[in-house]
Order: sequence, then structure tokens, then C-alpha cells
Amino acid sequence: MQEQIEAELLQARQAREKGNEGQARVCARRAAGRAIRAWYQKREGAGWGGDALKQLKRLQADATVPETVRRAAARLTTKVDFEHRLPFEDDPIEDARRIIEFTGGAEA
Repeated sequence: MQEQIEAELLQARQAREKGNEGQARVCARRAAGRAIRAWYQKREGAGWGGDALKQLKRLQADATVPETVRRAAARLTTKVDFEHRLPFEDDPIEDARRIIEFTGGAEA
């Protein structure tokens, strides 16, 4: 799992270096989603799955998760407007790292 998470984060950084923030955000979401899925599966069993957005929304709604982590999940699920802008300055890679650190990332 750690290799998959790190691969997504690497792709996110590479996309950012190429000026493709949209792709960087997608990769950051996938990295966080993998960590969240592993964390919930470790806590609740292998029956829980879903794509990255579903997992981020579940984490965002989980009252047992610290507010800073839930806010990071909320930022990663916020949709862009018609001009492809977000209503806040965000760093999706940093938000993903915050979530990965909380969940234990590859340790899960």
C-alpha cells in the first residue's frame, strides 16, 4: 500500500512541476483515498471500499477524526467553479499528506 500511495504523491508532484494543478489534485485525492480505505479496512474489516471521493467524504463526516483532517478531506472534495478555481487557496498534496499521516498511510 505504501508504494501505491507514494507513487500517487510522486505523480502529483510531477503534474505540479508541469503546471497541471488539476492532475496534481486528482493524484493527491487518490493517494489520500488509498490511505483512508486501508485505515477503515483495518478498523472495520475488508468489506468497506469505494473510490477516493467516497472515502474522502466518509472521512470528512467521521466525528472521531480531528477537525484539521476533516477539513483537508473537505478541501480535496470541493468542486472547482466555472473558471476552474477553488474558493480557497489550497495545497492538495499537503492535504493528502495530512490525511495519510493521520491514517498511518501504508501502515494501515
